[in-house]
Amino acid sequence: MAEAADFQGTRPSPARRWLRRTATAVLGAPLLAGLLAVPAAVAVEPAKAPTGSRTVDVSLDTLTPSVPTEDDTLTVSGTLTNRGKETVDSAEVDLRVGPRLSGRGQVDDVAKRTGYVPGSDPVAVGGKYTVKFPKLRRGISQDFTLSVPVDKLGLDDPGVYQVGVSVSGRTSGARYEQVLGIERSFLPWQPETSESRTRLTFLWPLIASPHVTAETRSDEQQTPVFTDDALAKEIAPGGRLEQMVSLGSRLPVTWVVDPDLLASVAAMAGKYEVQSGGTTVPGKNQAVAKQWLSALEKVVEDGKVIALPFADPDLASIAHRGKTVSGTLSHLQTASTVASSTVETILHVKPSTDFAWPVNGAVDPSIVDVATSAGAHNIIARGDSFRETDRLPYTPTAARPIGGGTTAVVADARLSTAFDRDMSRASTSTLAVQKFLAHTLTLTEQAPDNERSIVVAPPRMPTTAQVQTMARALEGLSGDRWTQPLDLVAAAEAKPDPRATTKVPRGSAYPKKLRAQELPTQAFQDIRSTQSSLDSFQTILTQPERVVTPFGNAINRSMSTSWRGRALEAQQYRDAVREYLRSLTNEVQLIEKSDVTLSGRSATIPVTVQNKLVQGVDRLVLRLTSDNIRLKFNDDGSMAELPVSIAGGHSQSVKFDTATSANGRAQVTARLFTEDGTPYGEKMTFTVKVSEVTPTVLLVIAGGLLLLVLAGVRMYSHRKRAVASDTANGEGGEPEQPSDPAPDTGPESGAAPGTGEKVDR
Repeated sequence: MAEAADFQGTRPSPARRWLRRTATAVLGAPLLAGLLAVPAAVAVEPAKAPTGSRTVDVSLDTLTPSVPTEDDTLTVSGTLTNRGKETVDSAEVDLRVGPRLSGRGQVDDVAKRTGYVPGSDPVAVGGKYTVKFPKLRRGISQDFTLSVPVDKLGLDDPGVYQVGVSVSGRTSGARYEQVLGIERSFLPWQPETSESRTRLTFLWPLIASPHVTAETRSDEQQTPVFTDDALAKEIAPGGRLEQMVSLGSRLPVTWVVDPDLLASVAAMAGKYEVQSGGTTVPGKNQAVAKQWLSALEKVVEDGKVIALPFADPDLASIAHRGKTVSGTLSHLQTASTVASSTVETILHVKPSTDFAWPVNGAVDPSIVDVATSAGAHNIIARGDSFRETDRLPYTPTAARPIGGGTTAVVADARLSTAFDRDMSRASTSTLAVQKFLAHTLTLTEQAPDNERSIVVAPPRMPTTAQVQTMARALEGLSGDRWTQPLDLVAAAEAKPDPRATTKVPRGSAYPKKLRAQELPTQAFQDIRSTQSSLDSFQTILTQPERVVTPFGNAINRSMSTSWRGRALEAQQYRDAVREYLRSLTNEVQLIEKSDVTLSGRSATIPVTVQNKLVQGVDRLVLRLTSDNIRLKFNDDGSMAELPVSIAGGHSQSVKFDTATSANGRAQVTARLFTEDGTPYGEKMTFTVKVSEVTPTVLLVIAGGLLLLVLAGVRMYSHRKRAVASDTANGEGGEPEQPSDPAPDTGPESGAAPGTGEKVDR
């Protein structure tokens, strides 16, 4: 009533207002205190320990055999870890098998499930096929192994069965037995070879990030320089690429090779240098490189090899950010052209160069256009990019004609991404293997009368653990019970499914996450700038191939797909290529010249050009220009040009004849140009001072010379008169005296015989 009175505007009595304030103060204080205390309570509350069927973590580390037969014994091993707060008493580990899964969707659902679900999870095999632990203490792990004959598993019709390991027990809080943890996997059951088999193509990528710089040592062999020696670790025994070759050698796979990897390892097999701080040190892994190449050559001699464009350029980055920058598409075409010759030279097999592989198989019309412009007629795509629109009840054949004579080879998304996670944990690896096998079998069962061709495109650069997991999965398919191997070329030529989608996704459908990892437009502008400098530089070289080849390869490496997610490293690599090219071009330069003073109406001005390169340069022009029209070069005016040709490690002085008509100063600019008129290097400026000799000065000089001659004549006449006077006095009876004593030519005189001069000792 009071609230109604307030609402209607009636003023309450003073007593009523006092009661209201008192009640608010009394009731509000505890409420406010409680509100203020809540954050403190939340902050100190410990995290809740797992309960129920998630109390014990069950790790399923091995399941052998992956695909059992009737006479086999299934062995499962793993680890139990009590994550709860209490000790588990009377723990019992059981194997649970069944029910049979009816499709690929059910396989995915089981893989996502975590806790125990009564009714969905099968009953335990039980009996003597259990492992018991009296206690599982908190935070303590226990290993287990279960072995059960296959004929005791209750497997009926061929197909994929759910298999799981559960642990049951009691705790102080729940004295009744309950399931405290479970881990699930899959058991493919196909005791006999199926009449209908899926043709399976598994790509085996040999791809690595760039390790070779544009730099080479100044020797006859052009010793290559590596950024680091990390590639040696990958090809050494146990390394990622060594495992790819050794494991792939016994598997039915299609080798997808980056020619740059082959070229890099081949360079490592000879003399090479490795950057270390501000210098380089000799590489020491020649034996490892030779061994890896030899092993690979033997493996692929009878196999099918697909060669990607050199350095595996990022097709999506080129399509979305680079094709508008002039020259980018020509680099891609060059990378495709050299791919075949590189593989054939090193591995001695002729590869197929008709395939393009965009990152993660994601495509749009612009990517297809870029790929086909480089000569590819087959695009390796993926099912999560080419989504089916016809609600097919089965997975269609990989080959899809998309127009213009181009085929999209659509890899199965589930199978291709089965190994994307970290496979270093045994439990993760085992689950990936069994799930892969389960999908291949359920895929075959979708349409047993419709034999299809399926392609698997795994991670582009799988880790060592991923490689080993993929190998185990393929080994599980040995025996061809429901699949048979097929190479990629044959898969691309397979008869396409008429109901499968052939429409290339729109550009707006391209994944945002992948687009964010692309090379920026600035990267392609940097590449264009470097190529422009290279084009100018090579025109003056007598052996341009010594520069064009290593820099061309480095430019292709600047567009590599492997730079995704490594923007800073990509920028540093591009900068290093550009800076090294600049340092080479600066080896041919003008020597700084001091001011020149000219006396007279004509003179010669020398300008020195230095070449510090190991090879000669020619087709250069040295141009001199003056800002004073009274200073002329070679009678041609205020500008003159002379050709320049210099051997490696030498300098050349180029001389320009000059003429002037007046005294004064002139600023002269010297600059090198290529034959087509492109400026080369920095210009050099110096001052020429002209000091002409005037007629008045010439008269003064002539007068001085005349006075000298007259003085000489006077001295000669005076001496002649003195001699004549002495002769006349002698005729008057005075004894004759020699004018000079006879020279002493004896051995002690110190003079040479027959001379009147002393010899220095």
